[in-house]
Amino acid sequence: MSDALVVEKTISFVKKTLEGAEGGHDWFHIQRVFRNSLLIAREEEEVDLLVVSLGALLHDIADYKFHNGDESVGLKIATEFLKTLGLKGKTIVHVKRIVAHTSFKNTLPSKKSVRKFNSRELQVVQDADRLDALGAIGIARAFHYGGYKNRKIYDPEIAPNLKMSREGYKKSEGPTINHFYEKLLLLKDKMHTTTGKRLAGERHAFLLQYLEKFYGEWNPL
Repeated sequence: MSDALVVEKTISFVKKTLEGAEGGHDWFHIQRVFRNSLLIAREEEEVDLLVVSLGALLHDIADYKFHNGDESVGLKIATEFLKTLGLKGKTIVHVKRIVAHTSFKNTLPSKKSVRKFNSRELQVVQDADRLDALGAIGIARAFHYGGYKNRKIYDPEIAPNLKMSREGYKKSEGPTINHFYEKLLLLKDKMHTTTGKRLAGERHAFLLQYLEKFYGEWNPL
């Protein structure tokens, strides 16, 4: 099977699997991450485009937030699907590792031992995923998910947790504005690639402009 057909089949599978998904983690999120991954990968040397494509398309196939915190669901779904594509074993293993390690929460300190993995392909997908949490799209996604979970927009008496652990992050129910400080504003300095860093800088600046406007409207006196 050609790489193009493998990607086409994966796109169809992801679209079908994510029908009715929450708007911040639906097919359109995947599509944006996929496109940003290809954009970033074009400027990176010695990157396997098939691995990048499959990693980007499958990285959020079953986000733990919608499966009672179970991080194994997405990996199981991705693994079973990858087996149907007739891929080389090393390709399947690499994509599975990307699916398992893309999430921001894996960069946080944890009480449990967390397996480490790194590759240029993972870095490309991580940067693309993080870009979608920044800028105008990132703001829209943050408030959409906050509304989905019925969280407060902002509460001046609830301070952001700037020393959040991996476990604490998974259980967090803080106001959406806190999420800017607990994750979104941290992403710029976690980017790996030259293109990712450039685009993140632009989107990070927009977050800061938004927050300045938000606080001005919240307390105009």
